[in-house]
Amino acid sequence: MDINELVSLIGNVGFPVAVSTYLLVRLEKQIQSLTTSITRLNTIISARLGVLIDSSCETEQK
Repeated sequence: MDINELVSLIGNVGFPVAVSTYLLVRLEKQIQSLTTSITRLNTIISARLGVLIDSSCETEQK
């Protein structure tokens, strides 16, 4: 996103929305990387502890 697109976005939707959109676009890769890391960590922890951890954060003993 270059400066002209950013200025146009601010003019069209307002500063808070433009800043939020800009930050979401910039941080999307990092958020995806963190999501992948957390999923891997859940898998490793559940394997080592013998506990099934699902996406709803409920646990069950194997």
